[in-house]
Amino acid sequence: MNRCQKGIFFLMISGVLLFLSCEPKVDQGELVINTLLEDIKQEFAPDKRVALFNVEFVKSGNENILKGESDLPEAVDTFKEKLVENKIDFIDSIQLLPASNLEGSTQGLITISVANLRGKPAHSSELVTQATLGTPVKILKEEDDWYLIQTPDKYLSWVDRGGIEVLSSEKYTTWKSTPKVIYTNTIGHSYSEPVKNTQVVSDMVAGGVLERIGEEGEFYFVAYPDGRKAYILKSEAMDYDTWLAALDPNQESLVETSKTLMGVPYLWGGTSTKGVDCSGFTKTIYFLNGIVIPRDASQQIHTGKQVDTEKDFEKLVPGDLLFFGKPATATTKERVIHVGMWIGNNEFIHSAGRVHISSMDKNAPNYDEYNLNRYLRSNRYLDESKDGLIELAKTPVFKD
Repeated sequence: MNRCQKGIFFLMISGVLLFLSCEPKVDQGELVINTLLEDIKQEFAPDKRVALFNVEFVKSGNENILKGESDLPEAVDTFKEKLVENKIDFIDSIQLLPASNLEGSTQGLITISVANLRGKPAHSSELVTQATLGTPVKILKEEDDWYLIQTPDKYLSWVDRGGIEVLSSEKYTTWKSTPKVIYTNTIGHSYSEPVKNTQVVSDMVAGGVLERIGEEGEFYFVAYPDGRKAYILKSEAMDYDTWLAALDPNQESLVETSKTLMGVPYLWGGTSTKGVDCSGFTKTIYFLNGIVIPRDASQQIHTGKQVDTEKDFEKLVPGDLLFFGKPATATTKERVIHVGMWIGNNEFIHSAGRVHISSMDKNAPNYDEYNLNRYLRSNRYLDESKDGLIELAKTPVFKD
């Protein structure tokens, strides 16, 4: 090898060594921590819409710092135990929710007819769901006059201060023990006097729940969570206990309820008679029949009993939910995009543009070829296991 060749060989070896020295070193401890984090999320909080485990690992010099927040103490404890088992030292900076600065005021009641609940603490943020008057919620933390809350179906979202009355556990317990009325009309008003068309106190929507103070003629005398007093027509509401006792969710009642919302406009995030998205519509139908189902179509599809996957609509009965979207492939997961409710006669009712009825019959004037082509399957909830659902007659959500 001549001098020139030796020089070239030396440069090549030097380059390889330099390249290898620049390769990032793999921190085995960091790999273990991140793997454990993902395992815990999958075990305790696979759906971030209903479970909060926002924890991350930060390296500072030789220190492993755990940062973030969670409302799942068992998940946090399990994570830390696994770190100890793996002989990984760490500094714990995880905040457990509800936040300590709430000083015990961790219960709340929706105090307006419909509260718009956001994905982030800002009015410009996405509307993810709604909660109607009197809905009890768990408060997790406060930020700039917004509260991170969890609804009875465990959905996480933000509500501004104007939509919620914050209560201590003691005051919340007292409220739950009081007599209640539930508003049953699709939409209406409460009044300052026991006379129709006097000064309006507030608008009302179906499903609103208020404390009942007394009665006067054709009116219930009621109290709002924030202390306002009002009168509601008895013909538009019911004593809550009477309503509960009369509940008999069946095919006919579900169809009847669904048709009272005909024409209600589509609203992304809407779950009230002011506006509904597809899953908000099915959720509202079932709620007004005493059953709380999950918020989103992609959650609803995992409850109830599957009754059809082959477009054999003769298998369906009124009240079954039909799910639409994109089936799973070898490389992609199933995407549930839309949901409607079967009402019989080859028809289903759903919210798309507005609440309306569509048909699976190719010869019908309201034939819905688009949704037929993206049909996934149907589930049944009546007379089936209620796993993942809340039956108001059995669960004291609004009243003990």
